[in-house]
Amino acid sequence: MRIATWNVNSVRARLPRVLPWLAERQPDVVCLQETKCVDEQFPRAEIEELGYSVLTYGQKTYNGVAILSRRGLEAEVRGFPDDGPDADKRVLGATIGDVLVLNLYVVNGKEVGSDKYAYKLDWLQRLHDFIDGHYPSKGGRLAEKVVVTGDFNITFDDRDIHDPDDWRDKILCSEPERDALAQVMGLGLSDALRKFDQGPGHFTWWDFRSRGFERGNRGLRIDHFLMSDAALEACTGVEVDMEARAGEKPSDHAPVIATLRD
Repeated sequence: MRIATWNVNSVRARLPRVLPWLAERQPDVVCLQETKCVDEQFPRAEIEELGYSVLTYGQKTYNGVAILSRRGLEAEVRGFPDDGPDADKRVLGATIGDVLVLNLYVVNGKEVGSDKYAYKLDWLQRLHDFIDGHYPSKGGRLAEKVVVTGDFNITFDDRDIHDPDDWRDKILCSEPERDALAQVMGLGLSDALRKFDQGPGHFTWWDFRSRGFERGNRGLRIDHFLMSDAALEACTGVEVDMEARAGEKPSDHAPVIATLRD
């Protein structure tokens, strides 16, 4: 099973990029973030023509997540259990075969010390509590094949940053954010890319404003695959599709693809 995660930064605006990519790469499962449209406006028909079932959880203009699957979708999860009717659409889960997939668009936080930063830390605590309560565990670790993926808006360490000194203690790279993510990881999740490569330079997001992609891979790694022990054991590779970030009118994120043995 090949699972992709991609913050498309508006699925309708990016559809001329998304459809050819799906046709060429043909991943079994695709988790999209920042779809930026209500469910009724999602380009469902075009994607279904490529052989995908489509699950959406969207909102107007902001946020929004979707899961596309060639292998069916069961046991759907939309949002946190305590979300109100006006909550941001950031969490979407499904069971696909024997894999429990959770697609996330984590809060950005805007600036360290801001109200949105405090909201981000609280949201990550809610994510921890949701995973802890929703997925079966044994001995304090997740017991099933669980894949938590998406745009986390957090780097793990300096290897995930093109210029660590410039980003030190700033949003996406601050210690409280990383500590909150580490608490989630403590439930029995591992950073799947690091199973295969411990080195720096694997980035997934490049700032449009600074032309970070064009200026020589000046990016951050903030799109992740977090896997339970069973999923990580089955994982045979994780790759960043840099070609999908190049060309005209791309998203500011590249797709990331993980492969799991069936």
